[in-house]
Amino acid sequence: MIAEPDSAPPAADGLASARVAVRVTGLRKHYGEVAAVHDLDLTIAAGEFFTLLGPSGSGKTTLLRMIAGFERPDAGRIDLGDRDVTRVPPYSRNVNTVFQDYALFPHMTVAQNIEYGLRVRRVARPQRQDQVGRALDMVRLTGLGGRKPAQLSGGQRQRVALARAIVNEPEVLLLDEPLGALDLKLRQEMQLELLRVQREVGITFIYVTHDQEEALTMSDRVAVLNQGRLEQVGDPIEVYERPATPFVAGFIGISNLIERDGALITVRPEKITLLADGQQAAAGSHVEPGVIREVSYAGVLTRYVVALDSGGELVVARQNTSAPASTHDGRGRQVRIAWQPDQASTIPQGREEQSAPGEA
Repeated sequence: MIAEPDSAPPAADGLASARVAVRVTGLRKHYGEVAAVHDLDLTIAAGEFFTLLGPSGSGKTTLLRMIAGFERPDAGRIDLGDRDVTRVPPYSRNVNTVFQDYALFPHMTVAQNIEYGLRVRRVARPQRQDQVGRALDMVRLTGLGGRKPAQLSGGQRQRVALARAIVNEPEVLLLDEPLGALDLKLRQEMQLELLRVQREVGITFIYVTHDQEEALTMSDRVAVLNQGRLEQVGDPIEVYERPATPFVAGFIGISNLIERDGALITVRPEKITLLADGQQAAAGSHVEPGVIREVSYAGVLTRYVVALDSGGELVVARQNTSAPASTHDGRGRQVRIAWQPDQASTIPQGREEQSAPGEA
């Protein structure tokens, strides 16, 4: 039957003492002259919802495929638990993969799709039926086992793919942009469903996405990749509030980077106050004058692009708690903006960023 969770997902600061689900060491993969994954080290704890986040070409899918066994690394090692699986074929690794295109058998019913892996493993029919029923209940598709995939919505088909993966009780479930084909509303609903299922079954999820909001919403920890390199690993709050590199600051959320006194700092738009005429800034605030260059209405908030007198520009987000400002008002107006120093982060200025090649 579907396994019960061993424990709650480990906190990032407790990783050293947590049971390890996946460890990659010195992992490297080249396609010709392109380094898809470059000397990457990463440890994922058992029970984590762990997300690989990055743009096209960052190496996240290549890394996932190497963990699955679909690609063989040029160098390095992959461990599942305490077992070295670097040269072990995919069918001998206790992992399953959920793809964006579902990969369901169209001629089979929902129940037959879900039980396929159990049949391959020669699980007895009564046990198969019991496990399929539990999996259908888990993904809230009770009573739909007799339908064909063509008779289901996109969200339902994705649930079938998820049920088929978890019914085999893998150590690790790999999810390669599984919600990419869904519309926004359904995608948001499925994010919550995936998180609920992961918490209930307790399986380690390794999730690939280029969607920053999705990563922040769902993950225990996030690894941000860029050109095959690991830029930062941390919980969603850490990665968003304290980006470690200019790339992370720019890729996750709106890039608000300025240079002051030889240091590169970032401050998120919602942390900045656009002061009204005559308004005093809060005690201890850092205040800068500037000119509003652009105004854009985004429903719950209005964004202002402010060109600063001292150089650079910042985006300021103001909640539309009352009547929103017209997007035609304010452009060219002299303003002051303010933020608390502890709301800004200083970013080490390291290696140069490069434009990403094609999808890796």
